[in-house]
Amino acid sequence: MSHFTYMKTSFQNLFYLEKALDKLNIVYSRQNLDKNQPSLVISQPNGYDIEFCWNEKEYELVVDLSFWAQSDPVKSFIDKVAQNYANENVIGENQKLGFQVMNSQKNNDGSQTLLLERWNTKI
Repeated sequence: MSHFTYMKTSFQNLFYLEKALDKLNIVYSRQNLDKNQPSLVISQPNGYDIEFCWNEKEYELVVDLSFWAQSDPVKSFIDKVAQNYANENVIGENQKLGFQVMNSQKNNDGSQTLLLERWNTKI
């Protein structure tokens, strides 16, 4: 019998969540059960898939922890996705305001430093 765990996240933007998963080389597929927001499904070799499902507020991680088959523990997995999601969100939202990424550096502690620049053409 499966016991699903629903883990809250802060992932509200599907586009940035997909970019974060892509950056981590995590293979996923979209599943359109909800007409408004698709779920993202990560297949596992044991047949117990991981899912990011929209709960009307955010994409929560739905998983049966008894069958977790990823290389990282679930907390590390979520932390890595969250860090990349935040990075993609900062870059994407600032690009909408005219900023460009000048430098992106991964630090020894796993954090990332971004240098963004925007030129003001008004004189």
